[in-house]
Amino acid sequence: MTDEPDMLPGLRAAVADSRAKAAATRRRKAAEVEPAPVDPVARVLVDVPLAHLDRPFDYLVAAKDAEAAVPGARVKVRFAGQDVDGFVVERRSDSDHVGRLAPLRRVVSPEPVLTPAVLALVAAVAERYAGSRADVLRLAVPPRHATTEAEPPPAPSPDPPAAHVGRAWAGHEPAAAYLAHLAGGGSPRAVWSVAPATDWPQALAEAAAATLASGRGSLIAVPDHRDVARVDAALTEVLGEGHHVALTAEAGPARRYREFLALSRGHRRVVVGTRAAGFAPVRDLGLVVVWDDGDDLHAEPRAPYPHTREVLLLRADLEGAGVLVAGHARTVEAQQLVRSGWAHEVAAPRATVRERVLVDLVESGERDHGARLPHPAYAAVKRALADGPVLVQAPRAGYRPSLACERCRTPARCRACTGPLQLTAPTTPPVCRWCGETAVDWACGECGDRGLRAPVVGGRRTAEELGRAFPGVEVVTSTGDTVRAAVGDQPALVVATPGAEPVAAPGYAAVVLLDTWLPLARADLRAEEEALRRWLNAAALVRPGGRVVAVGAPDQPALQALVRWDPAGFAEREARSRAEAHLPPASRLATITGDPGAVDDVLTLLDRPDGMEVLGPVEHDDASRVVVRVPRSHGAALSQALGEVQRVRAARKLDAVRVQIDPYSL
Repeated sequence: MTDEPDMLPGLRAAVADSRAKAAATRRRKAAEVEPAPVDPVARVLVDVPLAHLDRPFDYLVAAKDAEAAVPGARVKVRFAGQDVDGFVVERRSDSDHVGRLAPLRRVVSPEPVLTPAVLALVAAVAERYAGSRADVLRLAVPPRHATTEAEPPPAPSPDPPAAHVGRAWAGHEPAAAYLAHLAGGGSPRAVWSVAPATDWPQALAEAAAATLASGRGSLIAVPDHRDVARVDAALTEVLGEGHHVALTAEAGPARRYREFLALSRGHRRVVVGTRAAGFAPVRDLGLVVVWDDGDDLHAEPRAPYPHTREVLLLRADLEGAGVLVAGHARTVEAQQLVRSGWAHEVAAPRATVRERVLVDLVESGERDHGARLPHPAYAAVKRALADGPVLVQAPRAGYRPSLACERCRTPARCRACTGPLQLTAPTTPPVCRWCGETAVDWACGECGDRGLRAPVVGGRRTAEELGRAFPGVEVVTSTGDTVRAAVGDQPALVVATPGAEPVAAPGYAAVVLLDTWLPLARADLRAEEEALRRWLNAAALVRPGGRVVAVGAPDQPALQALVRWDPAGFAEREARSRAEAHLPPASRLATITGDPGAVDDVLTLLDRPDGMEVLGPVEHDDASRVVVRVPRSHGAALSQALGEVQRVRAARKLDAVRVQIDPYSL
């Protein structure tokens, strides 16, 4: 023990000597690297999420890597004492770096997976959303699958089909001119309000065919895998085999990477997929399509939180491609494109809409046939069941998802955690949605009554009551847990929650929309817009000449827009309201969330653009949040200023904050 103090200095000296020798060895090996004879400098974008390091760094290309280290290739480099991934973005003959360049550790793959067009888009998205290119690259380029990369290429694509205007676009004007412009090599921009009973997957496939006939590719982004499957089938029917790929996370890493390579190598020219497909490396891009841009699945939940619509609009601007923003509903952002003259409107005349669907509004009055249906709705369902399936949209899943005191209507709460109580089945006692505690002997804390009522009835309870009201009729449910893609043409009652409605092959004979007050009661900026979107998407599943019955109050503007089938008029009304309130898209808005001190630091460092307003701070999810907004004309300046603040804060190693520009929901 007495010798221990004398051993420590020697141990430290040995460690220091070992490190010095290792550093000298690395320098010697770096000096021994023979540089490439042509363009020996590679500019590499490293995969480091720190904002202040969001720039390319120069590395030396060894002669042995001269052919493999092409722009777009994956590489390993030494950065801050660690081996990190990166992409070669450029080869140069010289460098601005005054010291000795470190060599590339190795070329992971010579495959150029990051194309110049996608690299430019990544930079534009990072700037638009005050993020880093490293974060966007994770969304744009899928992980490598070496076995798939070594596979032989697919068979060459056959000649593209002739462009034509098919039946799916019938009744929409000026659809013929739009498709003719695409087929002629033009880049038209349109916002398409799709009429009910329209085969929209077929129509999107025909737009891709028109673009392909001009020698260019197309990119179609849809909300979920069910939509991908429908458009995939339509593309196969219209284009034939060997012209398109489908990109979804459900496909698995091998298949997804195989489809990605087919695009980047130019073997396929058309792609359909979910939000990540917006970055797909389509050669000679001529058309970008976003279907149902109001669906929140288009909003990326990971930093820097881009929206598919905005990504595709940026891409169309960078590559000179045509644009099609399509859906049964219309968002305020899409309406802004029409108002500004940036895009033209494609829509069906009102006479065509009236021929395809009749929408009736029924008040929640006397329910003499089944507890869930007023008499007019019951009569409409009974008549329609003689012709085919009937869709009933219930806005909540479950059995009785919320409970209240039968006497005083006070919401029923759990005694253990104050969470809301629910019924999961007709014979089980109430349970807490938060902690799962069973409330066998519940009593109201306000009046002491032990009776319970259900202010909201879920899809399972709705199916149970409709089964009793229509004995002998098959009842099918489709909810978030068990979503059905399609149903047949036999008479049946299909009870579905919003977004989970199956497609009926000939279309539904009738559609009933229940509890329309519930989505309108959400405390959200987009509550009415989202409610109308869900109703229109369900109502559009009727067959030509079908009937839609909405149960609700006649004084609601969103319901009136549904009755008139006027998504454009409703979007224009919302646009005026938001402009008066200085809300997007009339302004650009950003939220800054984090610890109170960190949020205050951001506001102190922020170089405020002209006209910037600061709202808050307020408490939000156990953190502090402020909202900043500027006029639309200064939106780019706000994004740049927030991006610069993020770089400064990262360099100083300050506490992280979350910055979201134009968040989908406030």
